[in-house]
Amino acid sequence: MKNKISLIGAISIAVGTMIGASIFSIFGVGAEIAKQDLPETFLLSALFALAVVYSYTKLGRKIVSNAGPIAYILKGFGDSVVTGGLSVLMWLSYVVSISLFAKGFAGYFLPLFGLSSTAFSLGITEALVIAFFTSLNFFGSKAVGKAEFYIVLVKLSILGVFIVGGFFTIKPNLIAPSFNATHVNGLIHASVIFFLSYMGFGLVTNISENMVNPQKNVPRAIIISIIIVSVIYVSVALVAVGNLPLKQLIASQDNALAVAAQPFLGNFGFLLISIGALFSISSALNATLYGGANTAYSFAKEGDLPEFFERKEWFGTTEGLYITAGLGLLFALLFNIGGVAAITSSVFTVIYIFVLASHLKIIDEVGGSKLLVIVNLTIVSVVFLLLLYYQWQDQRSVFYGTIVTFAVSFTAEYLYRQVKRREFKKIEYHNHNKKKAKNL
Repeated sequence: MKNKISLIGAISIAVGTMIGASIFSIFGVGAEIAKQDLPETFLLSALFALAVVYSYTKLGRKIVSNAGPIAYILKGFGDSVVTGGLSVLMWLSYVVSISLFAKGFAGYFLPLFGLSSTAFSLGITEALVIAFFTSLNFFGSKAVGKAEFYIVLVKLSILGVFIVGGFFTIKPNLIAPSFNATHVNGLIHASVIFFLSYMGFGLVTNISENMVNPQKNVPRAIIISIIIVSVIYVSVALVAVGNLPLKQLIASQDNALAVAAQPFLGNFGFLLISIGALFSISSALNATLYGGANTAYSFAKEGDLPEFFERKEWFGTTEGLYITAGLGLLFALLFNIGGVAAITSSVFTVIYIFVLASHLKIIDEVGGSKLLVIVNLTIVSVVFLLLLYYQWQDQRSVFYGTIVTFAVSFTAEYLYRQVKRREFKKIEYHNHNKKKAKNL
């Protein structure tokens, strides 16, 4: 038990990934779309996330597997091209997340060192940061993984300084909400993109087999991490929007929080937030590359996971590391940060739709309110349709990028099954430590 991940450890992983995803990476994008309604945006996104969290907590009590949501879908729908395609899609969701983190890192790194943010300099920085964390697989990445709890602690402390320092200088007129048609549309638009802000809670399920008492701690870790992160998101949004005119916040889109800290913390605030962002995004990129992406790639390839594994090991299939890193860089170079965020949200949302549908199919076995699951499934489905609508309206290339991502996932799965004859294992769960598997 001493080698198991504690409740606090699981919460740290979830909080660290979530905060790395949005507060530092795409905050400026949200300000551009939602304007002064950004705090309300994070609240609405949290409600969308809770629609998914309900099913995750019910399923997480009964199904303990590091395959996470794919294990839930497999339990509900069985082995099929759809289930396999979704496993490929889950891996690609981590790939796109890696590109988001790389772009966020470049956005803070270049201004911190006084370098101009050109397409070339951003591309080079994105390539170098992905290459650096890829190389850590061979040079002490295990030690980096152990340090993630402390990195989370550091970045939460920095955000605490930002929140406390700026709270008393908020200008109420800058954060007064507006509910005319244009602003409501912007609020909804930003909230469906910022839905991805809370997606890090799913990583808890990818470590569930390695947790202390997962049947109790998986639901607890998910709920507690969502509460912590939503409070931080809303507080940071209030301070940022309340201290810096929107034009300046939007103009400094790549490193919005660092610029927002200057009015009340001066150059020290700019330096502090920039360093915090680099630490934060680095830890999220590291956790995603070697944690989620590793698990997802191996599960998609093999149809099962080893009984025991180190989070940093690629299960002997090292080509997955190179493919994951390479595709992450490709997405980073092809799309802007808002486009990457929109694709990430779309991919995760489809997985969530199938998780909720699986919950509905096996609700008598795992428990829960059928009516509530139906309502939640409707909400998440609407969010997905809105994402596609906004992509079609604003960025056709992103819309096509999303469609291609889906098409590649299911086509690759179909062809892989034809060539390798790989099947997923159906897992029968007896308790949180034992499982029995048999081929479908």
